[in-house]
Amino acid sequence: MNTVEMNKKEKLTEHFTLGEMTKTSYKTKDGNIPSHVAIENLKRLCGWLEMLREVWNERYGEGNDPIIINSGYRSWEVNKRAGGVATSNHLVGCAADIKCAGKEQALRYAVILLDIADEAKEDFDELIIEVRSLRIWVHFAVRPKGNRRKILFDVK
Repeated sequence: MNTVEMNKKEKLTEHFTLGEMTKTSYKTKDGNIPSHVAIENLKRLCGWLEMLREVWNERYGEGNDPIIINSGYRSWEVNKRAGGVATSNHLVGCAADIKCAGKEQALRYAVILLDIADEAKEDFDELIIEVRSLRIWVHFAVRPKGNRRKILFDVK
């Protein structure tokens, strides 16, 4: 096993690994490998995702649709191929797209994340419910500083 493969198994938090937060279906020359700064940002983000997971399990039962990440960190090449914007929080490890089984789950995830922010008196950068045809996910981003608490519904 090479160093990259070993690092992909690295736990960022109890339930989230570097591999999970960097997986991509796009084959790129850069291998979608984050910098040390991006890894620290991913750890902060995964702290929020751990809280989301904990509250979700308390409210809806453990093992009931676990938190699944569609996209976390993206290199420039991956972001371009995914149609991401040049200022995407994914580029610096500050964002994750969380898979949802439907609109109701997306709304529940959003409410939980808003409650976490309010209770912790901490802000996030973006909370966007995105719908594309039959797919739905929650885009959630947390920056080290300068968070905007941007909340949107993006339906195309």
